[in-house]
Amino acid sequence: MIPKRSSKDEYYLNIAREVAQRSTCLRRSIGALIIKDDQIISTGYVGAPRKTKSSTEHGFCLRDKLNIPHGQRYEPCRSVHAEQNAIINAARAGVSLLGGDMYIFGSDLATGKTINAFPCFICKKMIINCSLDRVICSIKEGGMNIFRIKDWIKDWQIEDIVDDKHQYG
Repeated sequence: MIPKRSSKDEYYLNIAREVAQRSTCLRRSIGALIIKDDQIISTGYVGAPRKTKSSTEHGFCLRDKLNIPHGQRYEPCRSVHAEQNAIINAARAGVSLLGGDMYIFGSDLATGKTINAFPCFICKKMIINCSLDRVICSIKEGGMNIFRIKDWIKDWQIEDIVDDKHQYG
């Protein structure tokens, strides 16, 4: 009997799951992977800026200490989002993202359960400006949700950013 072979999207989302294991956030484990022409060109995970202390090293989450709910007020957070780190790492390597795909996997550290790893508005704006083609996200029911960036743009041309149907948090 021939074993079931994973689809490319499953394969890359599983790699993003592994990247997420490097996260230093105490709330969420999130990993991002950027693929272009069927080749991994960049990865990123939730973590403090280079050469600074993470929440793990501090031993507490500043947003928890300030009672900030999930999906709100990111500015006091010590971490850089996985999507942002993947984009930054590609830029550091001088790699174009035009037409690539981003895979995002996330889980809740308290429960260990997979979450809807939809990008926040800041990350969505960065992804649009990078001219990526698709974003493939883990969803809490299992499997994935596939977004076309051109659809985000069209939605935001018709509606406002605050009317976005797939919001993180």
